[in-house]
Amino acid sequence: MTSLADHLRRRIVDDGPLSVAEYMDAALTHPRFGYYMSRDPFGRGGDFITAPEISQMFGELIGLWCSVQWQAMGGPDPVNLVELGPGRGTLMADMLRAGGATEGFVESWSVSLVEISPVLKTAQEDALVGAKDALPVRTLQWWSDFSEVPEGPLLLVANEFLDALPVRQFQKTSQGWCERMVGVSDDQKEFRFILADGPPEDGVLPPHLSATGAGDGDIIEVRPVAAALAETIAGRLARHPGAALFIDYGHAESAVGDTLQAVKDHEYHDPLAAPGEADLTAHVDFAAFGRAAAGAGALILGPIGQGTFLEGLGIGVRAESLMAAQPTQGREIEAAISRLTSEDAMGRLFKVMALVSPGLAPPPGFE
Repeated sequence: MTSLADHLRRRIVDDGPLSVAEYMDAALTHPRFGYYMSRDPFGRGGDFITAPEISQMFGELIGLWCSVQWQAMGGPDPVNLVELGPGRGTLMADMLRAGGATEGFVESWSVSLVEISPVLKTAQEDALVGAKDALPVRTLQWWSDFSEVPEGPLLLVANEFLDALPVRQFQKTSQGWCERMVGVSDDQKEFRFILADGPPEDGVLPPHLSATGAGDGDIIEVRPVAAALAETIAGRLARHPGAALFIDYGHAESAVGDTLQAVKDHEYHDPLAAPGEADLTAHVDFAAFGRAAAGAGALILGPIGQGTFLEGLGIGVRAESLMAAQPTQGREIEAAISRLTSEDAMGRLFKVMALVSPGLAPPPGFE
């Protein structure tokens, strides 16, 4: 096989259509051809830019958030400081720098990065090994799955991680709900969406489905991997003091809609064209994620808009401080704060949800 498209075509011809989740998983994480396994997609030279790449203010505020929450937890030593999907390591590097200002916090860190991409792991090592040498971080470890992170008090951050977890799609028809699948055209040259022949298996459709008011042709999305992750993290928070912060784009309430999308070279791309060559994501259903976490014992706060959250943490004050120290960068700093917080930019579409151990007070930004 010379490409992921060849591999998936053969798989479909031999074994039948793929679920959207199977297609998405292969496109992103196939060991040889997966999008995240073979490239660094971040920044202006990549396919998209995330908040930590826009401004250091984002990561610094998250680092301060973690330090305040650590104090609210009683200052446990050690504490697992975890990031899911750390990108280039930019967010964690900014978090470590800002969090180091809190007395005792830096000495307690046991840093864990959950990453499956060898390319991005190398970038993270480049960004963080220097920080490890400069700061007394107890450990700096990489894991392929959150379940591998050692037990103990937990501070977890996940920025634009959930949106890349695979979704299954179901479409309402006159005969009922059918799963949306990925097949191939008659000449096997192109991928196309088709519907499964039979009804979905019991228990896969969400219990709130009747409340969505779905009509014929409407599509719903479910994320079993995200629900399982929510339950796992919530279980940790029920056993140990801690908090988990999720920042992503999506909707606060469960609703119908096809949100599967692809991005390449900072532009929208056909999700079925050239799998493995573009980023594939779908909007996060924060309500479903929160329900799964609450069912496993965590307290749920939010979601709230990213703009509201960052303003509550004092991004305006931090911007003023940076502009005073770097007056020639004033325009860039103003542009960054606008992009991160404005309603017509990332401020409303991107949302923030916290999972917290029972008995802890609401963390900063959620008071």
